[in-house]
Amino acid sequence: MTPRELHDDAIVIDGLIIAKWNRELFEDMRRGGLTAANCTVSVWEGFQATVDNIVKSNALMAECSDLVRPVRTTADITRAKEEGKTGILYGFQNAHAFEDQIGYVEVFKQLGVGIVQMCYNTQNLVGTGCYERDGGLSGFGREIVAEMNRVGIMCDLSHVGEKTSTEVIEASTKPVCYSHCLPSGLKEHPRNKSDAELKFIADHGGFVGVTMFTPFLRAGVDATVDDYVEAIEYVMNIVGEDAIGIGTDFTQGHDQNFFEWLTHDKGYARRLTRFGKIINPEGIRTIGEFPNLTEALLRRGFSESQVRKIMGENWVRVLKDVWGD
Repeated sequence: MTPRELHDDAIVIDGLIIAKWNRELFEDMRRGGLTAANCTVSVWEGFQATVDNIVKSNALMAECSDLVRPVRTTADITRAKEEGKTGILYGFQNAHAFEDQIGYVEVFKQLGVGIVQMCYNTQNLVGTGCYERDGGLSGFGREIVAEMNRVGIMCDLSHVGEKTSTEVIEASTKPVCYSHCLPSGLKEHPRNKSDAELKFIADHGGFVGVTMFTPFLRAGVDATVDDYVEAIEYVMNIVGEDAIGIGTDFTQGHDQNFFEWLTHDKGYARRLTRFGKIINPEGIRTIGEFPNLTEALLRRGFSESQVRKIMGENWVRVLKDVWGD
């Protein structure tokens, strides 16, 4: 197979996209051959605002049903591939939308939410993010993890502090993930994960999606798709070829106001970080350039089997473990 033929034949899953929702985005997903994506519908929002986001997203997907379909089960991912569409599963980057109500976990599962990050950069009722002194998983947080396990929502630890992450990994009876992270072995950053953290999640049956967000890559804004592949290889050498996938963190279509909202606590309070210039690696600037990643992996020396696993097969397997279908 040529790289393009392999890409077109493979299951291709992006474990984290926080791009601007519109038809243009869905059209680019189709250009990129994306089979499915975890699309963020909640960051700093509470329960009501998150439900409102889902209502708007449902309406947009209905308008664009020629391009996308909802994903509730892994069978829906297979159907998306067969139909030539992109499957959209809803995800949170913060458990804040659960507020203090354990019952909201099942409500959001019924609304199509399949992955929830426990904290976004700072502390909430569950635990602590990576930009604060980490107090670990709270008692309420343990109840939330147990309920997520029960209803079939995957625990995500990408922006979560090390102590809270460790305690979620130990408390969860289902696989958990870093849906979008990079290794601190290539660049020190509060959002990047140490070799020990990567090994710990893998040793406990967890999963790592590798991001290409350039502020966290070694080459920064000068990064190319080959620099991204270097990070994928680095992580795979720690976690193994069955526990790794893609989680780009595409922010396509957003303006500076969006990044200001992301980088302030609760969206408005103290500044947590500055990203600087936001530009994706050369060669994969947009979702439509996803086939270039398959080509770059093959060029790096990955086997066809490894490429298929990295591009999506591993995500399908771990989601099936968590969702139960």
